[in-house]
Amino acid sequence: MTKRFLVILAAGAIFTGAGVAAAGNFTSSAQSDFYAPGEHQFYMWCPASEDYMATETGRNAEDAQLRLYDASKAAGRAGCWPVWQGRLRT
Repeated sequence: MTKRFLVILAAGAIFTGAGVAAAGNFTSSAQSDFYAPGEHQFYMWCPASEDYMATETGRNAEDAQLRLYDASKAAGRAGCWPVWQGRLRT
């Protein structure tokens, strides 16, 4: 029983380590993409109407987000807010 417990514990530690390593790599990539210029993809969260996906080009994700928000307001959807999904690779 003790050997079985140790094997299960070791396997859990290996899977946990691999997951942390993969998440760390993704986080690093996502952070650099957030500050990179280019075309960014957003999920448009609209509490009073239907949500949708949109893209916008900007100096970074924040710039693209504000441009998209301004365009959404100008189109009469002032309640919608762009939620960053990532930078598109071209």
